[in-house]
Amino acid sequence: MAEFPFDISARDGDARTGVLTTTRGEIRTPAFMPVGTAGTVKALYTDQVRETGADIILGNTYHLMLRPGAERVSRLGGLHKFMRWDGPILTDSGGFQVWSLAQLRKLTEEGVKFQSHIDGSSHMLTPERAIEIQADLLGADISMQLDECTDFPAERPAAEQSMQLSLRWAKRCKAAFGDREGQSLFGIVQGSTYPELRKASAEGLLEIGMDGYAIGGLAVGEGFSAMMEVLEATVPHLPAARPRYLMGVGRPVDIIEAVSRGVDMFDCVIPTRSGRHGPKRARVIKVIGNPESEKAVSMIAIHANGIPHVFPDEVTKAANDAKPLRPKTKGVRHEDWRELPLITIDPADAKDHDDAVHALPDEEVEGGHVV
Repeated sequence: MAEFPFDISARDGDARTGVLTTTRGEIRTPAFMPVGTAGTVKALYTDQVRETGADIILGNTYHLMLRPGAERVSRLGGLHKFMRWDGPILTDSGGFQVWSLAQLRKLTEEGVKFQSHIDGSSHMLTPERAIEIQADLLGADISMQLDECTDFPAERPAAEQSMQLSLRWAKRCKAAFGDREGQSLFGIVQGSTYPELRKASAEGLLEIGMDGYAIGGLAVGEGFSAMMEVLEATVPHLPAARPRYLMGVGRPVDIIEAVSRGVDMFDCVIPTRSGRHGPKRARVIKVIGNPESEKAVSMIAIHANGIPHVFPDEVTKAANDAKPLRPKTKGVRHEDWRELPLITIDPADAKDHDDAVHALPDEEVEGGHVV
């Protein structure tokens, strides 16, 4: 396989800048790839895409094979001519869309059989067919292996089974791709949120030998912290001399943090979707308190996590109906609790001092307590 040269020009910790040189032009990294899912970056002409600073755009196998059809795009001169984009194009294999959009999909060792979300027609996508569509018919500069996007959450056995299937498909994609001039093939690391599976996936792809390495199966509900943990567990096992691509991630904070962990390439629909529809909006459904209150953080946490914070009606009624206990000793209204082994945990400036923990005097430290 002929690798595109990838020159790293500067480093700052794990972050780096560089240039990936393709036969259709240079890709400056870190690079964000606008998504032209069905042959167009929505709401933009290609010259406007260029003006954003983008060096490369992304097309999608799943959408293009269904409409207008990969063979039709090929007859019209390939995806570059079809889009009027003379720069590099990377195509997603379609695995994620089959996972997220397709109806009645059936996954086997051979590939995935699914029904179109457009008209219900039946299709079969195999590793060999994914390479044929991307490299032969669409003419992508960078093709992606067909993989299975693992469900989240996934138990470890299921995640391992899915990861191993993606590795076997990667071998078939490599065999189908062969040795091409002016085109390259990227592998995709899977393994859900299990570090040892991510490591095994990366090592398996290195053994197969790819031109670049993508990190897939993220931004599917695992959350920001888990995503960063996966990157920290995965990136060290990827070759520093080749580009690293975090798939489907486009929030600014995600990109910045991923770059700081050594990732070079990104794609996402967020920028164009937000440009067309505006950012997500929210409406007030319940007022839980004053945001300026000292209790605001606690109230947000309580409501966000469903923490009980109000006594049930039956408990309140029982408390109201309760009669005060009368001391057994006639005439005694108070008991002296000053000798009980308790110590207050409220700060000195608290409005009250009604919180305490059990504490005994420390026999080895004068004035100290064992809590």
